[in-house]
Amino acid sequence: MSVTSVSDQYLVTLSNYLRQTLDPNTRKQAETELFAAEDKQQEFPIALLQLLTKNDVDPSVRFAASLVFKNYVKRNWVKEEEEQRITPEIRQTIKGSIIDILVVVPSNIQLQLSEAVTTIANIDFPKNWQNLIQQLTNKFDPEDYVRNNGVLQTAHSIFKRWRHEFRSDELYVEINFVLEHFCTPFFQILRNTDMKITGHSQDKQRLQLYLQTMLLLMKLYYDLNCQDIPPFFEDNIDYGMQLMHNYLIYKNPLLETESEDEAGIVEKIKSTICEILTLYTTKYDELFVMLPQFVSTIWTLLTTTGLESKYDLLVSKAMSFLSTVVKLERYHSLFNNETTLTQLCENIVLPNMYLRPVDEELFECDPIEYIRRDLEGSDSDTRRRAASDFVRSMMTHFMADITRIIGAYITQYLARYNENPNNWKDKDAAIYLLTSIATPGTATKHGLTAVNDLVNVIEWFSENILPDLQTPVDSGQPVLKVDAVKYLYTFRNQMNKQQLITVFPLLVKHLNSSNYVVHTYASIAIERILFMRKDNNMVFNRTDIKPFTQELLVSLFRLIEAGSTPETLAENDYLMKAVMRVIFTSREDTGSYVAEIMGHLNKILSIISKNPSNPRFNHYVFESIGALVRFNCSNNPVGLQSFENMLLEPFQSILQQDVVEFIPYVFQIFSQLLELHQEPQLPEIYKSLLPPILLPNFWESSANIPALVRLLHSYIYRDAASIVVSKQIEPILGIFQKLIASKTNNKYGLDLLCSIVQYIPTETLNQYIGAIISLLLRRLQNDRTERFTLGFVNFVCFFIAINQHGGPDYVIQAFDSIQEKLFLEVLNAFIIPELQKIRGYVDRKICSVALIRLLTQSNSILSQKYIEIWTTILAALIKLFEAPTEIDKYNEEEEFYNFDLEEERQFQTSFSKLTTTSKPTNDPTASISEPKVYLAQELQRLSQAHPDGKMITEMIQTLPAECTHHLFQYMALANPIYKPTL
Repeated sequence: MSVTSVSDQYLVTLSNYLRQTLDPNTRKQAETELFAAEDKQQEFPIALLQLLTKNDVDPSVRFAASLVFKNYVKRNWVKEEEEQRITPEIRQTIKGSIIDILVVVPSNIQLQLSEAVTTIANIDFPKNWQNLIQQLTNKFDPEDYVRNNGVLQTAHSIFKRWRHEFRSDELYVEINFVLEHFCTPFFQILRNTDMKITGHSQDKQRLQLYLQTMLLLMKLYYDLNCQDIPPFFEDNIDYGMQLMHNYLIYKNPLLETESEDEAGIVEKIKSTICEILTLYTTKYDELFVMLPQFVSTIWTLLTTTGLESKYDLLVSKAMSFLSTVVKLERYHSLFNNETTLTQLCENIVLPNMYLRPVDEELFECDPIEYIRRDLEGSDSDTRRRAASDFVRSMMTHFMADITRIIGAYITQYLARYNENPNNWKDKDAAIYLLTSIATPGTATKHGLTAVNDLVNVIEWFSENILPDLQTPVDSGQPVLKVDAVKYLYTFRNQMNKQQLITVFPLLVKHLNSSNYVVHTYASIAIERILFMRKDNNMVFNRTDIKPFTQELLVSLFRLIEAGSTPETLAENDYLMKAVMRVIFTSREDTGSYVAEIMGHLNKILSIISKNPSNPRFNHYVFESIGALVRFNCSNNPVGLQSFENMLLEPFQSILQQDVVEFIPYVFQIFSQLLELHQEPQLPEIYKSLLPPILLPNFWESSANIPALVRLLHSYIYRDAASIVVSKQIEPILGIFQKLIASKTNNKYGLDLLCSIVQYIPTETLNQYIGAIISLLLRRLQNDRTERFTLGFVNFVCFFIAINQHGGPDYVIQAFDSIQEKLFLEVLNAFIIPELQKIRGYVDRKICSVALIRLLTQSNSILSQKYIEIWTTILAALIKLFEAPTEIDKYNEEEEFYNFDLEEERQFQTSFSKLTTTSKPTNDPTASISEPKVYLAQELQRLSQAHPDGKMITEMIQTLPAECTHHLFQYMALANPIYKPTL
């Protein structure tokens, strides 16, 4: 192994800091020292790796070093950054030694290093780490399976991202590169591991190690086949499938786990095999000749596997395989008789639909986890979800048969419940079965769009669900209450507005339930009903909700504030989301008790600031505040001042305590408030805030940058004169310079520059514009990217379109003052070639208006020096107008009402935009409704006003015929009685 040596004293110091991080009393100071060491010492990551190789160092310190190293790599081994914090030499040293270290350290450290390798590989592999696969495969050892597992775990960590990647040439180049070097050693170790398992069937310790290897090999089997079946695997498909079949039926009493909850290694292997079989069924079924045999085997497995929760993953994956097969037309004959379908329902579906004791325990002891599993799809590995999916899959070709078969059991279960309410589990199963057969499609965030015509879901609701909602809130079985609310939630789109208005009070009433799952489900159903849209309009408006608004908010805040710690208060984001949606729907009607609402939100903020543990909950809190500002402060100076008074203390506390998760939200809401002010000068509260945000510390966090740029825009927009007088323009330009130097943040630098040129007075701008343009051109010359180039084109067009400081000629002169005819070079090299790549309605409109102003309002362009480019600009403009690109106009209200936090959204590690504080894109051309008409009008004005109007006509006549044709159309739009005479 090869790690550049660092001094022993430095290693001792580093070890002491790492040891101190393990003690709560010294952790914070030690972490500060480690960050300082990271900043000061280039060899910091090398020292960490060297510590990992020292067997005489305390194991806990070595593990802490592996965590710090992994996080260091995640922070600093970035794709795009203006300042590479890790030198090329250090990077090469790390890549040259990390695999050597990984295979000899303990398994807990292996896992951390494996993640670090994956981070590096995601950025550097294969282009800048071409020997990675060889480094890995060279470490395989026929006997050392601890080492092998480290290598395989690392390979899986790198390759598993292929599962979710979209097809691309770049991706396939990478996969083919891996296959070329990995397939042969992979199959060698696969065969070897199979023989080891067979040869050591009575050695439990060795078996567990070898089976862990087999599990990793099966995961890699999936990774390597997920995009397309490699020729090597196709050539060996018989061997691979037979081996998987062997392990699907594999049993060994030595490996039976005593726990009823935790899946054993054999179950994990079988589950992964089922995933591979599902993949092959979906993508390569023509090659999958053993499929009928696997169907039979998995059917047997499902009917012989116990109900213990340790088998849940296996059962769900096995049912997922059957669900995939049963939908394929070519295997129709395997299932096409009533006896088979009945057996599938009786032996597989029904046993897995019943609530088990373990489910009841989860309902009672960990209600929030029960809800997440049941509702969000995180229960995709649970039996009920898998059984429901299997029912829906069978209905693809056998809808009438399955509806009849399942319908008979539903009737039977309901009869048993009606005879004896103690049989509540029968009704619970009946409701799940009915929902399964009634919903052949999948639901969107707006609810179900189609149901089974053979099931009358509204009638079934009235007969079997409504009575459970009408009984006293805390009476009866809480599981059935949840079932009733969930049924309403599921089939809300199938009800008309009047039906929903009738049942809405019942949901409001259930917020008073003492049962956590019941009142949470009630809040979920309320939120989704308020989110419903029909014909592009909200179904419920503020008039509909007004009788319930105050009661809803009081109940929801009471439930949220029942949490006694920051963690328990914030755990239930469903309640906070419901608060947000009630405010969204009530709009201005919240005004009569806005102080009361803000009192609750400030109290919640104060508590969760101590430990921000649930990013979704936090986001809904700030969206709620933003919505209250939006609906109660516009054109309302008294309300605006009142809000600022309410928010000042908690927001100052967040900034002073450096609650990093909340600071971007605070800046966004400050921007929103500041933009609502109409006074000539900034209020004192904002004047005092500006100097600190111009200091570097706030800008060090990438999550702060979009919000800070928005806030600076608000300052410049509201009171540019004060910024100039206070000599704050130079610090702002320094921020701009730092932002455009970053490939990650240059967009925000250009956004900030647009605000500067739009609002800073001409006499001040004159002092800096030459340096600004020189800076932009150096960046284009030295480190050009397509994104920055398009941003530059956008900026130049914006600068021209605002029509200030002397109009287009000011912009031309700003460039030409640096170099003769420089603007002509910029037009030819960047603006005209890149114009067609501009996306977004407002951006394209700004660019088109800029070119119109350039063509018709610039003396420089019509001078001898630039006249040669005139028709080229006009042709490019017409081409921009006629580009067959779908351009969606920004709709602020549409974005606001469609806001629905997506599960995959990344919080805390990146900026999270508040929809309620959003503003339309800065459009200096808002007064121009149709740029084509504007072009025609301006050309007509120019030809009439120019001393040589004939020259304008002659230049237009030199356009390509197609451009002339389109130009005549624009002239007709501008003047319907126009007859082309050119």
